[in-house]
Amino acid sequence: MSKPAAPLKGRAARLARLMPSAGPSTAARTPFVLLVVLLLGGGLITLLLLNSALNEGSFRLSELKRDTTELTDEQQALQRDVDSRSQPDALEKRARELGMVPGGSPAFLNPDGSVHGKPSEATAPPPSPTASPSASPDPDAPAAGSPAAGASAGTSGSPPPSGSVSATAPDPAAAPSAENSPPPTSPGR
Repeated sequence: MSKPAAPLKGRAARLARLMPSAGPSTAARTPFVLLVVLLLGGGLITLLLLNSALNEGSFRLSELKRDTTELTDEQQALQRDVDSRSQPDALEKRARELGMVPGGSPAFLNPDGSVHGKPSEATAPPPSPTASPSASPDPDAPAAGSPAAGASAGTSGSPPPSGSVSATAPDPAAAPSAENSPPPTSPGR
């Protein structure tokens, strides 16, 4: 009853070919839109996971930096302690506490077997009055020769008279234990 549409000619035919018809195009567009939405959703989830992993790594890095700072401070404190104990006056004080005395003059062996120098035995020096604060000269104190001075010296804990055995002289009974103990050393030096 109706007459079929006449074929378009010329410019109208070219425009009709450029514009697709409405029916089949909507069905072809739906899978494409779903694919784009899935890709965008997957990308957002991936970015969220990546961001949370980076934040976790950042927290771990700051914790490790704090630990490194604490350990560096501890290492520097230990190094200062080693340096202070390695100073000559500290070593001398510790050696005297252990009963050591300065050595005598050394002798050296030459390559041909001859001895150069004359060795001498190490002797303990007399106790110095500066070693104890109670031995400082006091103008009000009685003379050393008076009986009152001898009685008060024994009870106050001041050093004994010079005729007695020195406190820094090595004890013969303690000598073997001192020989068996290793000498104090400082690490890293």
